[in-house]
Amino acid sequence: MRKKSWPTHSILVLAIVATWIKTYIVYHTSFDMKIENIMQQVILFINPLSFILFIYGISLFFKNPKVKNRYIVIVSFILSAVLYANAVFYRFFTDFITLPVLFQTSNFGDLGTSAAESIYWSDIFYFTDVAIIIIALKWLKIGETTSVIKPAVRRAYFVLTAAILFLNLGLSEIERPQLLTRSFDREMLVKNIGSYNYHLYDLYIQSKSHAQRALADGSELVEVNNYVRSNQAEPNEEMFGVAKGRNLIVISMESLQNFVINNDMNGHEVTPFLNSLTQDKDTYYFSNFYHQTGLGKTSDSEFLVENSLYPLGGGAVFFTHSGNKFHSMSESLNEQGYFTNVMHPNNKSFWNRDMMYQALSIQKYYDVNSYVVNEGDAVNWGMKDIPFFEQSVSLMKEMPQPFYSRLITLTNHYPFDLDEEDQLIPPYDSNSRTLNKYFQSVRYMDEALKTLFDDLKEQGLYDNSIIVMYGDHYGISENHNKAMSQYLGKEITPYESAKLQRVPFFIHIPNSGKGEEITETAGQIDIRPTILHLLGVETAKDMQLGADVFSNEHEEFVIFRNGGFVTDKLVFANNACYDNATGEEIDIESCQPYIDRTTQELGYSDQIINGDLLRFYDLKTGNLLIDQAEKKNP
Repeated sequence: MRKKSWPTHSILVLAIVATWIKTYIVYHTSFDMKIENIMQQVILFINPLSFILFIYGISLFFKNPKVKNRYIVIVSFILSAVLYANAVFYRFFTDFITLPVLFQTSNFGDLGTSAAESIYWSDIFYFTDVAIIIIALKWLKIGETTSVIKPAVRRAYFVLTAAILFLNLGLSEIERPQLLTRSFDREMLVKNIGSYNYHLYDLYIQSKSHAQRALADGSELVEVNNYVRSNQAEPNEEMFGVAKGRNLIVISMESLQNFVINNDMNGHEVTPFLNSLTQDKDTYYFSNFYHQTGLGKTSDSEFLVENSLYPLGGGAVFFTHSGNKFHSMSESLNEQGYFTNVMHPNNKSFWNRDMMYQALSIQKYYDVNSYVVNEGDAVNWGMKDIPFFEQSVSLMKEMPQPFYSRLITLTNHYPFDLDEEDQLIPPYDSNSRTLNKYFQSVRYMDEALKTLFDDLKEQGLYDNSIIVMYGDHYGISENHNKAMSQYLGKEITPYESAKLQRVPFFIHIPNSGKGEEITETAGQIDIRPTILHLLGVETAKDMQLGADVFSNEHEEFVIFRNGGFVTDKLVFANNACYDNATGEEIDIESCQPYIDRTTQELGYSDQIINGDLLRFYDLKTGNLLIDQAEKKNP
């Protein structure tokens, strides 16, 4: 009886299907990726296919059947090895491998130990497709041909591959807008574009960053350094060191805009606790303070606070430049004997924090695994603020003092959903469900902040601390201008939209008797020098673009990442110049000098980040390392 002859490309089809199905099974069995709806399940199912079709499809260009089959086996083994390496890495780190991880030699010891402890006999499953292909080659009779497949057929194959890729990207963009431009979470990338495409994207991001870094020689820092020194503001003698030696507690208030402060919603006070702080004798409240974030949102605000540099315009610095050298606020406080840490009940890889915090010299990251998330404690993007604060204060109690703890809240995050028992005020009544829920979510966060203060007092941490709170970015976007117009009772023009970028900024120094409302225009880039000066830490040699808000030399000039700006007299928004007092549009020439400075300052910040220029700067001496090299080799 004659053995059945299978079609010529049976091995190719078998390899594609076997690797595709195996990858999908691995997604569900090896990675703890939360699937929230049918759309995400569909995306997860199709996202490996485009890359698998492409990489295996290269075999269609081979004329020799043996070479073609050998190529398919090798590719299947490599793909299996990549997937398996991620699975083993994930078992220990709950994360996906990145190029920076592979190139940071200090991690090799941990990786080797972790890998050895995370390998099981059952892991042979990850190479199931390789075994299937080899068995098929041995036992199936395949119709062979020595001619290359017709160009038209090959073209149709790759058109199909491209179509599947664009379908995948289109569905991902619907499910997670700005996925590739924001690049905020490796798990999110794998869940949407697939593990294989994720590694290609990671390669692209890291290659781009390294190319810009490789071309930098430090000479670019000369002009930047001159600019920083010429715009430096001397600290206020009366305020310098008023909180010296105290614990520093910094609260990032998620999505909190200033328009809710000292305001009500249909007769309901939205932020009663924060309102009371605006009148507190120990609190400075800045009512004309602006966020300066870009696509990186919360991570951008963290970057601003730690470095007093602007975020990038086309992505999140936390993701693209986590391998850079930075001179962070944490690094300065480490040298002052502080225990520096961040507390945030979310996955450690979100916004690439686990990697970036190392670059920022933060000693400890209390991620979601540091907390007990009981039933009913989770909402939106993570743990509710009240239990988060309660457990955080308990953790602070055990910390060596003085400590610097930066707490990142989560509850007041889009889409601002709350459990019924946490809805302390009714919703608003506009045409925007987002704005309607926002007031309720803000009210809950305000209550959580009151709880935090109470717990700090109860645990004996309050009196010897300084508490700094800032809104990290806007919560209500321009998409809700109609509803905002209803609430504010006026049209939302570009001028008004720029003014809505104000976020609350509080500096609370218990028992100091120092407090008032400050109306001077300032921004997040000013937080670092302000805090360090209050703690008595000099910053005269630091490479920072912000200035101490208490300094008599502080300039009222806030730059937005999109090129807009606000001064005490002018607002530049949507390519139009406005009088800050009246909101009336005026001649663009009035804004031109500040437009030029905005472009210059953003450019200098981008140069520092993209070229990793701080590696050429000695923070202790304030000297450029290229100058020192020239002195040694005249």
